[in-house]
Amino acid sequence: MLDFISPDPVALHARLRPQAEAAVDLQAGRRWTFRQLDRDIQRAVAVLAAAGVTRGDRVAALARNSVHQVVLQQALMRIGAIFVPLNWRLSLPELARLMLDCTPRLLVADQELPDLPPGCVATTMAEFSAALDAAQPAPRCPPHSGLDCCIILYTSGTSGTPKGAMLTSQFLLATAVNFNVLGEVDTGAVFLCDSPMFHVIGIVTQIWPPLLRGGTILVSPGFDAERTNDRLGDAELAVTHYFCVPQMAEALRHAPNFAPGRWTRLKALFTGGAPNPPAHIRWWLDQGVRMVDGYGMTETGTTLGMPLNPDLIRDKAGAVGLPGPLTTVRLVDEADRDVRDGTAGEILVFGLNVIPGYWNRPEERDRAFTPDGWIRTGDIGIRDADGFISIADRKKDMFISGGENVYPVEVEAALVEHAAVREVAVIGIPDARWGEVGCAFIVPAPGATPTPDELTAHCQRLIARYKVPKQFRIVESLPRTGSGKVMKHALKQSI
Repeated sequence: MLDFISPDPVALHARLRPQAEAAVDLQAGRRWTFRQLDRDIQRAVAVLAAAGVTRGDRVAALARNSVHQVVLQQALMRIGAIFVPLNWRLSLPELARLMLDCTPRLLVADQELPDLPPGCVATTMAEFSAALDAAQPAPRCPPHSGLDCCIILYTSGTSGTPKGAMLTSQFLLATAVNFNVLGEVDTGAVFLCDSPMFHVIGIVTQIWPPLLRGGTILVSPGFDAERTNDRLGDAELAVTHYFCVPQMAEALRHAPNFAPGRWTRLKALFTGGAPNPPAHIRWWLDQGVRMVDGYGMTETGTTLGMPLNPDLIRDKAGAVGLPGPLTTVRLVDEADRDVRDGTAGEILVFGLNVIPGYWNRPEERDRAFTPDGWIRTGDIGIRDADGFISIADRKKDMFISGGENVYPVEVEAALVEHAAVREVAVIGIPDARWGEVGCAFIVPAPGATPTPDELTAHCQRLIARYKVPKQFRIVESLPRTGSGKVMKHALKQSI
C-alpha cells in the first residue's frame, strides 16, 4: 500500500497547460513547453532503462546547469531511481570518495572524470542529450512511494566530510509549497536559475516552486554578475524570482552594468545560505529592490521566509522570517526546553520538508534528530514578539569571551556597516585573559584601507565591548564552499 505517491508537476501541467512555456536553456537557446518537457522526460526514462537503470539505482551528474540536468532528475524520479548531483568544484580525490559512497550505476558528466567505483559507467551530458533526442518515449512507470529517497545531496562540508542527505519527493513538494506561499509564486512566475544544481537551492528551490505552479524556469550554466544583471533587466525574459547567496548579490551591485531600475518584473531578490547583514538589506530597499531573506538547509529545504512587504522587510531587517505552512519550528535551550521570545535557542525543525536521514550513515540521524523526530539544525535563533526569527549564529561558531556568549554573525553585521568593509568573517581564537576573543577577517571595499583603531571605534558604537574583535586581519577574499558558505575552519587553521 502506498501512503504517499511521488508527485509529478510536469506531467500534470502537460495536461493542464500543454503549450505554456516550461523551460528555457539560456546557453543552448532551446525552449520547452510543458508537453515537450514531459515528452523529453519520458524519452530520458527510455534512455536510462536501456542503460540498465532501475528503481533504487543511483545516477550521478557532474555537470554545469542545464535543462537536460533537470530532465535527468525528473526521469529518475519517475523510475524510482536516485539522482546524485556532484559538486564539480571539488577535487578529483574528493569526488572519487563521494562516488564510492553512493556507488552510482551511471555518471553523466561534462567535467573531468574522477575514478569510477566498480560497476559504474560514464557518459557525457552531450551523449545523454543526443540519445534522448533520438529515443522514443518510454511507457509510463507505475506509481511509487513519495517517501523513498529520490535525490542524494552531499552537504557542503564547512567543517568536515560531506554527508549524503536523502531527499524524498515529499521533501521536494513540501519545499515547493513552503516557498510558493512565502514567495508569492503564481502561474506566471519566471525563475532565473543560476545557482548550481549540486546545491539544494539549485536543484530544488529554484526548480520545483515554478514547475509546481506551472511557471517557467530559465536555466543558465552558472552565475556571472554582468550576464545576470542583463537577464534580470531583460523585458523579454521577464524574470519574477531570483535566488542568490549574499555574496552573489554583492557581485551584482558592484558589476559595471548594475541597473536595478530595469528589473521591472522582479518581485524580489531572495537570499539565503549565509548571513545577510541588515545594512545590506536596507541598501537594496533604497534601490527599489525587495531583498527577501529566508532560512533553510540541505536537510530541510525552504523553512522560513520573510514577507514581500517592503515596510516589514525594513522593520525586520536581519530576520529570516516565519515558518512555511508545512513546517513547525522550535527554539530550545541545552536541555531541549522551549525558550522565551527574545532568548537565543537552537532551531529545531519538524515537517514534511525534513529529510529522513543520511545515505549509509544511520548513526548521523541519531545525532541530528531528537527521539521524537525534530531535526537539530545547529543554528541559534531568536524569535521576536511577532514570531519573526533571526539567526544569531551557528551553534559551533559561538565563542565565550570572559564568560559571555559572542555570536560572530552579530559582530559581522556591525562591521559591515562600516563603509570600508566589503566582506567580513569573525571567529573565536584562544586568549590567555578572556578565554576566547574575536578575530575579524576583513575584505576591504575597493580602494579602502581600514585600520584596527577605526574598526574598533566603529564596533564600540554598535555592540558591547566584549563582542568587539581584538584582532583584525585584512585579506583579499574569504574561503568559501561551492554553495557560498564561509569555511571558518579554514580561517581557524590560518591563525
